[in-house]
Amino acid sequence: MVNDPVHILVVDDDDRIRTLLKEFLNESKYIISTANDALQASEKIKIFKFDLIVLDVMMPGKSGYDLTKEIKKEFNIPIILLTAKGEVENRIKGLELGADDYIGKPFEPKELLLRIKNIISKKNTINLNQIQKIGEATINLNKMEINLIEKKYKINSRERKVLIEMLSNPGKTFSRTDIGKISGISQERSIDVMITRLRQKIEKSPKKPKYLQTIRGSGYVLWTE
Repeated sequence: MVNDPVHILVVDDDDRIRTLLKEFLNESKYIISTANDALQASEKIKIFKFDLIVLDVMMPGKSGYDLTKEIKKEFNIPIILLTAKGEVENRIKGLELGADDYIGKPFEPKELLLRIKNIISKKNTINLNQIQKIGEATINLNKMEINLIEKKYKINSRERKVLIEMLSNPGKTFSRTDIGKISGISQERSIDVMITRLRQKIEKSPKKPKYLQTIRGSGYVLWTE
């Protein structure tokens, strides 16, 4: 919930950075755990529930990219990547693997803090009692219905769960695996069919979607503006 303490895992092979971030984020009332490599991080993720992971890309052994891919297959935990590489293709690679944000080294701890706050706030902003707007569509999650122009559509419980997650994380790419875990649907074809039906209820032109879009090779993303 919004008032629960936020538990963050900082993964970096640099002792100085781990210590700096732990002290800095502790001052902002976050609970901080640390790991010095991907293996240690994986072990802690199996034991503790984390609200967010700050993950270095370049580490000995398994890279941050590899760990991101593994985490996103099993958990829907927001990830911010730390990278010394500034090339566009490297940033894109992290986002395609499911990372929620990235920040280049060297960085100001205050900037990282702002990015953390932004992601955490997005996770907590959906009020089920409020009407959600996407373009010309109005979504009532409590009544499980969508009004688009002069048409009214019902949504089922699986569609509702997916919409709650996507509305809570606008701009985030959800893989079919992510959507399958959220909805309880195992077959990729069935997931695609569900997204197609949601488009028909949200989009003015479903065949040329503006909001619920396909990211080729990665999954689906919902834009709310």
